[in-house]
Amino acid sequence: MTAAEPEFVLEVAARRLVGCDIVVLELVAPDRAPLPPWQPGAHLEVNLPAVDGDVMLRQYSLCGDPRLADVYRVAVLALAEGRGGSAYILDNVHPGTTVRVRGPRNHFPLEDAPSYAFVAGGIGITPILAMARATAAAGKPWRAVYLARDRQRLAFADELEALGAGTTIWIDEESGRFDLAGFVGGLPAGTHLYACGPGPMLDALEALHTPQASWRLHLERFAAVSADTSSDAPFDVVLNSSGETLTVPPGCSILSVLRDHGVPIEYSCSEGVCGTCETAVLEGVADHRDAVLSPEEQEANETLMVCVSRSRTPRLVLDI
Repeated sequence: MTAAEPEFVLEVAARRLVGCDIVVLELVAPDRAPLPPWQPGAHLEVNLPAVDGDVMLRQYSLCGDPRLADVYRVAVLALAEGRGGSAYILDNVHPGTTVRVRGPRNHFPLEDAPSYAFVAGGIGITPILAMARATAAAGKPWRAVYLARDRQRLAFADELEALGAGTTIWIDEESGRFDLAGFVGGLPAGTHLYACGPGPMLDALEALHTPQASWRLHLERFAAVSADTSSDAPFDVVLNSSGETLTVPPGCSILSVLRDHGVPIEYSCSEGVCGTCETAVLEGVADHRDAVLSPEEQEANETLMVCVSRSRTPRLVLDI
């Protein structure tokens, strides 16, 4: 299994409400020392206490300025249907509160390109804002569109617009559906497009990114794409440290089988989007079903996410 990063403590220096359902937190070291550096696209993993005495691990994109070495900024969306992390933060995390974190980690890095395009939907603005800020500071050509259902669900629109004239703020209830096809159709050849937001928006961009497209697409999802499970078959997982073999039946994840057998493993989202449970593959071929690894990384078959991925071979040996 990939080695766990050490935790460290941060203090909430400021908290403010943006729109109707987004809380923005500024986090600093208790002694105000410089924090580990980060790049656009990175996130923090925040360790929150759960009601049952366990812990909740939640990931929040860094949406501040990487050039500010002594403060991190994250935004938390209040979700009525969420899994408890946002509710805990809304009720319990205030200026002066300390939280335990890991990171920063980056599964959504900004690659070098001749020009950039950014598409953000709702809370998906958080990684996109940092990317747009870095691109503007570097003097690279860029354009951005920020989509929201209504103005109450906009966050950081003023900051995005202040970065340059290439920003479009689009409100669905005022203007209808945005023309994504027209947007990507006007991109210069070689443009890298980065997008984060609701699944249907990202699915639409994937459909527009045909093999003939002259632009590259990079996505960060809040949930992995649903896989066809009708042909799932049982397979064995071998724990390399002990040689123990566990069978993973259809309808169960590797993670659930590991937990049922008391095998300690870190995890968080259980949906293939955070990367916490990434584990090295030593033998066998993984059936990747996550939204963390790039197609190239999945093809390399070096790691998998045990919360969602399965096996294309009868046997997998994992570094556990």
